[in-house]
Amino acid sequence: MRYSHDFIVIGSGIAGLTFALKISEFGNVALIAKDALEEGATRYAQGGIASVMAEDDSMDLHVSDTLEAGRGLCKEDVVRCIIKEGPGHVRDLIDLGARFSRNPDDSYALGREGGHSKRRILHAGDLTGWEIESTLIRAVRARPNIEIFTHHMVVDFITRANLDPGVEPGGAADEVLGLYALSEETGDVHIFTGKATLLGTGGAGKVYLYTSNPDTASGDGVAIAWRAGVKIANMEFFQFHPTCLYHPQAKSFLISEAVRGEGAILRLKNGDTFMEEYHPLGCLAPRDVVARAIDYEMKKRGDDCVYLDITHVEGYRTREHFPNIYKTCKRFGYDMTREPVPVVPAAHYMCGGVVVDLNGQSSLNRLFASGEVCYSGLHGANRLASNSLLEGLVLSHRAAARARDMARPSADLEALQAAIPDWDSGQAVDGDELVIVSHNWDEIRRLMWNYVGIVRTDKRLRRAQRRIDLLMEEINEYYWNFKITRNTLELRNLAIAAQLIIRCALERKESRGLHYNLDYPDLFEGPVQDTVLQEIRQRIINQPQPGDRERKPQTRL
Repeated sequence: MRYSHDFIVIGSGIAGLTFALKISEFGNVALIAKDALEEGATRYAQGGIASVMAEDDSMDLHVSDTLEAGRGLCKEDVVRCIIKEGPGHVRDLIDLGARFSRNPDDSYALGREGGHSKRRILHAGDLTGWEIESTLIRAVRARPNIEIFTHHMVVDFITRANLDPGVEPGGAADEVLGLYALSEETGDVHIFTGKATLLGTGGAGKVYLYTSNPDTASGDGVAIAWRAGVKIANMEFFQFHPTCLYHPQAKSFLISEAVRGEGAILRLKNGDTFMEEYHPLGCLAPRDVVARAIDYEMKKRGDDCVYLDITHVEGYRTREHFPNIYKTCKRFGYDMTREPVPVVPAAHYMCGGVVVDLNGQSSLNRLFASGEVCYSGLHGANRLASNSLLEGLVLSHRAAARARDMARPSADLEALQAAIPDWDSGQAVDGDELVIVSHNWDEIRRLMWNYVGIVRTDKRLRRAQRRIDLLMEEINEYYWNFKITRNTLELRNLAIAAQLIIRCALERKESRGLHYNLDYPDLFEGPVQDTVLQEIRQRIINQPQPGDRERKPQTRL
């Protein structure tokens, strides 16, 4: 099956939905979601969206807080632009029907989180992400020219270089023509073509054993962009949220930073506090500091967790401000109004990704990216709490403004798109050893947690690199010999995301923000630089690939 649209959107979080809604004013849209439309990281965002809304706050203060958290790697022009344009687009959300919590006087009940000097976190109780997600979904469903494809997983981009041997992959003349996508329901692979494509696939938290991310966060966007020759940067900066519920059945349930913003205190098993020894802001220090402090204290004492204590705050206030967190903790046996709750750090947010400019434009023509999948320069070496939703919102508006002119007819583009061959599995057979997929998935997540976690060394990183390279060989062989499934595609993407994190971590010979290497504990004294990677290989459809067997070629990238 072939689908032709003016615009393609991959991902259904705040970044993808915002772009789809805006760009639908200028053409028809294919919105591709790997899972159900509402499933993804946005819906689970508890804390809120950072925006200057109070009279005692200012753009300059928000900029200063963001730059401070980013440890010298933020791009100040990007920071200022996104923070300046943020409040206007937040009001657009409100106009669409998003209901944020208010005070009795009808002013917004702004929260405060780690690294923020003022209360500026707009929230909807502790289910802000779901309020935003559901608001955008209602608006998208009301647009007749947005065609929604759920349970479709992108396999790879189709670029001009795939069809024209004279075009260098990832070079100045290369561009995205469309993509192959697997329908999970039918097992068929469809072709989608468009004049501009936005990646809004989120992060890669599932690359780690313990994560606050949903199961969809397997690094798909970064991996498919990498295979198309797109520039990727700063993957070494992976944020670990300091306070996830420590319980074997909780799947690392996130306890929002807003709980500490309302007065919760981190304590050791014996009841002692410790964060005042690590940062002047104590429990409200930036996330990299808090996560590293918890990790150090746990290892030093041999404890399995630390404790988050909000029992000194009136119980009704806790239940009122954090109803979902309170109910979830209670379900697992903890009444947070009466006893401290056990918490541990878990992988939370990917600060690197697809390199984009202020308009969300990647290094590959006709490809845009927004949200967690991209590296815009807003977050630098460490994301300031609740800046993530803001980035996806603003960048998607800016990307739509740039992409709208691409809807103009182009005979050359249409001719190339018509020449895209149908997907052909050749002699690939149904997978007969699914245990290989599950085993490799588990091994990647464990080696990343043990060797590429909160604290690193070159020895651990090299060990991880050797193992991930071997796993990648096994995964590639499996990919080529067996018919693709969502599980095999996610595994391939997860392995590439792991490779990129390790490669970037090995290249950075310093400790900065979220990247802490015991072999290089200090900041590099020279110019501050991004870690930029780009894969340049010639990939032509129907051309035998490295490691291909005689029964190939297949129509694959």
